[in-house]
Amino acid sequence: MRCVGATAVAALLPFLSAGCTCGNDEGTAAGETIADDRSSGHAGAWAGTAPSCAGLPAACGPSANEDCCKSLLVPGGTFARSYDGVDYLDRSYPATVSDFYLDRYEITVGRFRAFVNAGMGTQASPPGDGTGAHPKIPGSGWDPAWNTRLPPNTAALKSALACFVHQSWTDAAGSNETKPVNCLDWYMAFAFCAWDGGRLATEAEWNYAASGGSEHRYYPWSKPATSTTIDDSYAVYCGGTCRLQNVGTRSPKGDGRWGQSDLGGNAWEWTLDWDPVQYPMPCHDCAAVTAGSYRAFRSGSNDDLAPTLRSATRHVYYPEHRGNIGSRCARTPWSYTRNPSR
Repeated sequence: MRCVGATAVAALLPFLSAGCTCGNDEGTAAGETIADDRSSGHAGAWAGTAPSCAGLPAACGPSANEDCCKSLLVPGGTFARSYDGVDYLDRSYPATVSDFYLDRYEITVGRFRAFVNAGMGTQASPPGDGTGAHPKIPGSGWDPAWNTRLPPNTAALKSALACFVHQSWTDAAGSNETKPVNCLDWYMAFAFCAWDGGRLATEAEWNYAASGGSEHRYYPWSKPATSTTIDDSYAVYCGGTCRLQNVGTRSPKGDGRWGQSDLGGNAWEWTLDWDPVQYPMPCHDCAAVTAGSYRAFRSGSNDDLAPTLRSATRHVYYPEHRGNIGSRCARTPWSYTRNPSR
């Protein structure tokens, strides 16, 4: 695994600490009316129907009674990529993102089981050409050249999900259904989100959500933003002495600004981007979509130490890598009706 941490930024990849003069982080797409519930700390929820939750019980969250596919509005704005005001202090790489929805929870085993049971995620049933794209980023959809990167059939897909001793996948439904699925390579994660009516978040979008936009939170839950307070009541992490937990078990204490849980800890999360020579500039709804060697992932996992869970920290590795990595899906707001009661 190629890790970029706070102490390594200057020596390895200076572009990872980035910044800007921040603008309004409550922006909306043209012509939209936002249904918002700020009293709960959560923005309006996506009202679409995600195939992965069809027939699944509402069993996620701290009380195990929430829709596992709940997706919450992240109001767009401008922020400093990989800037946190404490360890990452370079403010030279601004980014602006439009409103988007980001799933409250990481992809669970139960949701991924629906994908597998539908016969998807294989060379026999790959995503369609161009699906899963960010509508404002050309070249961000599925490339048919990637079809051969998927397992050839469902049996091979299930085998790939058994990548190490602490895999969360089980061939039969059991006690892991609301844990984050791990052992996903980048292609599996992309294919799932495309099938589920969403897409992978860009690295800028993911970083923006974890940082609380222009608040630039040190951890996703940091209040004040520069607070470095962390313990296992905020996040599922313990340096290798605990296992994955059900998604949302540290909510609401460990939630990000817009209500997403486990943005630090539990499982790593793939993002859309290739690892570029430097962050894309200028960046207004941008992503690194030109082929490279590595894909970027974020969040830290249950078997990582505290510095890895910072909102500014990024890691990159080969897209074929499978380990304690899952993902969560982003969704495009202007395609759906917003409904704060969902």
